[in-house]
Amino acid sequence: MTDHGKRYHIKAACPQCGCSFAQILSGEELKKKYGDMPNVELECGECMIKFQEETKKACPEWDKDCRLEE
Repeated sequence: MTDHGKRYHIKAACPQCGCSFAQILSGEELKKKYGDMPNVELECGECMIKFQEETKKACPEWDKDCRLEE
């Protein structure tokens, strides 16, 4: 079970334009928005394309806490 007071950092780079994506969410917010999925769907704020990033790369601390790799 995750600690609801902990904040998780999601970081990725857009594969089309290279812009950085960064977001900070609580465990509850992250689970509601992305669930326990192996990939997260993100949208670039610059070129507006939607892309997927592996959860274990975009947010390794969430991956460890929710144990996606088991």
